[in-house]
Order: sequence, then C-alpha cells, then structure tokens
Amino acid sequence: MKNQIKEYREKKNISQGKLADLCNVSRQTINAIENNKYDPSLQLAFDIAKNLEVRVDILFLNEKEGEG
Repeated sequence: MKNQIKEYREKKNISQGKLADLCNVSRQTINAIENNKYDPSLQLAFDIAKNLEVRVDILFLNEKEGEG
C-alpha cells in the first residue's frame, strides 16, 4: 500500500521523530511506513492521519487505484 505520509508530514514541517512521538511509535516505524517497508495497523494509520490533519483514505493509496 503506497502512502503520502512524507509529503503531508513535510508540508506541515513535522519531523519523523515528532510524528512518531505524536503517534506513540518509534521514528524507525514512521520511516519504515514512509518507505513502504511496513504497513501500519489500522489504529496507527488513523493516528498518523489525525496528526497530519488529512483523511486516512487520502493518506494511504491502494496501489491498484487508477487501474482500469
């Protein structure tokens, strides 16, 4: 599942460490999610979206979306 966490995080000028603190996870977890090496739990996905002030369905993209 692709995501736009890095883009939205940078727009809000929030570091990986700060977002991790806000979501009660490690910076390495945020890094792994941003680099599509780890899919977050549903709760964590909602926590990230809430802290970045974006809807979860916008933040996380289904890789098959757009394919006809």
